[in-house]
Amino acid sequence: MRGRLKGLYWRQMFVTMGTVLLTLVLLGASYSALGYNYARQEKAAEMETRAQAVAQLSAGYLSSGQFSSQQELSTLAAFAASVSDVDFFICDTQGHVLLSTDSTVAGKVVTLPADLMQQTIQKGTASSRTKLDGLYAKARLLVGVPVKDQDGQVLGTAFAVSDTAALGNMWQGFIGLFLMTSFVVMMVAFMAASITAMRQVQPIREMVKATRRYAEGDFDIRMRDYDRGDEVGELAASFNNMAESLQQTERQRREFIANISHELKTPMTTIAGYTDGILDGTIPQENERPYLEIIANESRRLSRLVRRMLDVSQLQAIDPLKSGNRFDICESMRRVLISMEKKINDRCLDVDADIPEESILVRGDNDMITQVIYNLLENAAKFATPGSTLYLGVTTLDGKARVTVRNLGDTIPAEELPLLFERFHKSDKSRSEDKDGVGLGLYIVKTILEQHKEKINVTSENGVTTFAFSLAME
Repeated sequence: MRGRLKGLYWRQMFVTMGTVLLTLVLLGASYSALGYNYARQEKAAEMETRAQAVAQLSAGYLSSGQFSSQQELSTLAAFAASVSDVDFFICDTQGHVLLSTDSTVAGKVVTLPADLMQQTIQKGTASSRTKLDGLYAKARLLVGVPVKDQDGQVLGTAFAVSDTAALGNMWQGFIGLFLMTSFVVMMVAFMAASITAMRQVQPIREMVKATRRYAEGDFDIRMRDYDRGDEVGELAASFNNMAESLQQTERQRREFIANISHELKTPMTTIAGYTDGILDGTIPQENERPYLEIIANESRRLSRLVRRMLDVSQLQAIDPLKSGNRFDICESMRRVLISMEKKINDRCLDVDADIPEESILVRGDNDMITQVIYNLLENAAKFATPGSTLYLGVTTLDGKARVTVRNLGDTIPAEELPLLFERFHKSDKSRSEDKDGVGLGLYIVKTILEQHKEKINVTSENGVTTFAFSLAME
């Protein structure tokens, strides 16, 4: 995994640096070519202007074969060359150099290329980089214009000749500046990309370490708060939320195992103990029946416990709102009262039922909500003072039906109220007097209501304990 993370870091670095380098190369090549061509065009235009001036001076010389004197033309041409750093060739129409200000050509027979002469005469101007058949060690730029008389007849050509070393030096200077600038840009890009890549990879490395710890069962580790609002910051926050959820789930799993172990151990110990006592003769035969009844009761309680655990598992997998069913909550409450009649009468309880005659339709699963009302009413009857009155009622408010179950009995301590809906939680009184309870009734109530996206509230003051929950009507 570490090798992959290093690969992620370097891949991001290579992509970033490669993109920057490619951009610099393309920009450098483009601007270098454009700059060189522009400088050359400017130089050629300047040389053409000089050549035009020399062409005007040499028109009379070429038309009559002489100027005032050839020496005077040479002097003027040499002066023009000295002030402009450009040498000049005056040629006939065949390209033979008749006069030159370049000392390199002195005493030599020089003939310019025919295609250059033809282009100059036909198009009015031409330029070329050439060594003139080895006359020059390095190629020089030649820009020529035709020499014409007053009638427009071409008498010859005038060429401006310039060394291109200045252009080369300028181009080399540009390349040097570009390379230096590119180096600085690459260094800045490398540092920025390195810091950015590390900021991206470091949280992932921490997540990998944390994941390994989670795989080992240690859910205490948390991601650092990077104080950043981007996706990585959101991922770190989500990772911590996941860790909290996993830790809570693990804690609940351990508590569940501890609770279920305790709940299963008690009846199984009783069953095993009394069974061994009967088999080995410790319990006299005439006393076996009461103990067999205890064994049967504990077996039934063990069966109820397992059945309730299965019920909880099934409830957590159901989405009661998905189908969009609606049912009459008043009818469900009446059915619960009828089914609870014997238990209520056995404890000599009265019932104050505040249930409207007209229907109140709510969204949800009818059987599941009926189970909720039954569990709450059974719990209220179980802990109510004998001879007191139970209350079961429903009201509507803000688009919801609110069901209330109330009894009169012992006040539940405030610190115990949040624990009532935990799995296998039973009060001390319940453990001492109610041996049938398994501590899952109210937990099932909470689970069903959570599946309906609702909550249950409980209060207990001055011996009056009230459970209330709501259901959406729309």
